[in-house]
Amino acid sequence: MNQRQNQATAENRNTRRIAFVQACWHKEIVDRCRVSFTAEIAKHGFGEADVDFFEVPGSLEIPLHALLLAESRRYAAIVAAGFVVNGGIYRHEFVAEAVISGLMRVQLDTKVPVISAVLTPQHFHEHDEHKKFFYDHFVVKGAEAAAACAATIDKIGRLRSPS
Repeated sequence: MNQRQNQATAENRNTRRIAFVQACWHKEIVDRCRVSFTAEIAKHGFGEADVDFFEVPGSLEIPLHALLLAESRRYAAIVAAGFVVNGGIYRHEFVAEAVISGLMRVQLDTKVPVISAVLTPQHFHEHDEHKKFFYDHFVVKGAEAAAACAATIDKIGRLRSPS
């Protein structure tokens, strides 16, 4: 790619918006993903003003919110962050499958990429060791989601733009 194409790609990326949808179940842990995402996405040419943040009660509410955001056509990508654990009213496996399948359906139906930072650990216990592990792990997942988001926006932008 030549310098002019690089500049055009960077300019296009900087004008694109990202939606970040976060579940509030275990908010203190999931917040780490949002903070890390925001810091990392800046390294890819997106400022905090380029990202709209939305909160939903739990992970089951993320797919519908993502669908409505994708259908608005205001966003180049949607990032979903949540924490699905055992111990709620619903079985862990049911919620995890519903959320992840819903997110996949959103991106396939709307052609707006959805990046998942919804973690669905098989075992989570409300003790300090597990809380700390996932508190730290969501920092990693936020950075990974930002890198995947920026790369996906760039690659899809290239696929959609005429040669």
